[in-house]
Amino acid sequence: MIPLVFHPIYSQLDLPVRHRFPVEKYQGIRDGLAAMGVANDNFHIPTPISPKDLRQVFNPQYVQQLVDGTLDGKAMRRIGFPWSAQLIQRTLTAVGGTVLTARLALEHGKALNLTGGYHHAFANYGSGFCLFNDLYLAALSMLKSPNIDKVLIFDCDVHQGDGTAKLAENNTQIYTVSLHAEKNFPYRKQHSNMDFNLLKGTQDSEYLDTVDSALHLAINTYQPDAVIYDAGVDIHIDDDLGHLHITTEGVYQRDCLVFDTCKHKGLPIAAVIGGGYQRNIKALVDVHLQLYKAAGVM
Repeated sequence: MIPLVFHPIYSQLDLPVRHRFPVEKYQGIRDGLAAMGVANDNFHIPTPISPKDLRQVFNPQYVQQLVDGTLDGKAMRRIGFPWSAQLIQRTLTAVGGTVLTARLALEHGKALNLTGGYHHAFANYGSGFCLFNDLYLAALSMLKSPNIDKVLIFDCDVHQGDGTAKLAENNTQIYTVSLHAEKNFPYRKQHSNMDFNLLKGTQDSEYLDTVDSALHLAINTYQPDAVIYDAGVDIHIDDDLGHLHITTEGVYQRDCLVFDTCKHKGLPIAAVIGGGYQRNIKALVDVHLQLYKAAGVM
């Protein structure tokens, strides 16, 4: 039984009308999995990560100001959400969910969160709907295991994982690989251990070849003991914020490739869903569900 991590709060956030963030999709994924026969026993409920734990990794002043609502307006606009106590509780729970997913992956070989991928968050500021970097925290949590000395963060979101790259730049146990659209947010890119810049309009065949080459190169170069996979679907041809032309089948094939490669290499893998910004929530959920189909959940 493949562990899945979910909390209803993932989709519980009051946002302004027409806000760009599709918060409904998380509950939609949970409902979609249930409709396909995935049992409740598969699901694990995360607990919120504590601000104390966050302060040990990120800038303590930033953490405290964000949690207590005193972060200045400019910094909140950079994040992209209006501040609310609900936002903070949702964020702490979502981040806790990714850390739980990492632990379950080490125990079971594979685990998936129904949110996650907050890769634009830096040590002292948030950006692009990301408050705290769950990928980096999850990697640190994996490194506490006696059998894990190196972790690969393999990021296939259409936007570069800039915050993750910056956080991990001096950590020789965490390796960051980002495959992203070259002409897209963030305007100022950071330096991952490996960056693969994709041209606007890239289609399935070229994309899948790049994913395959990047993953094998990263594994052979860094010899990681575990993998964290950001399976963003904003690469999809219908996504509002992506510039690639990847079909739903292409997304499925990508996810199969990542899971199959990690299985073949004997690497535990923790997956998060990353970005996806179609206005049509039903269609967006269908693309995200390819991850769970590829993982063998249903």
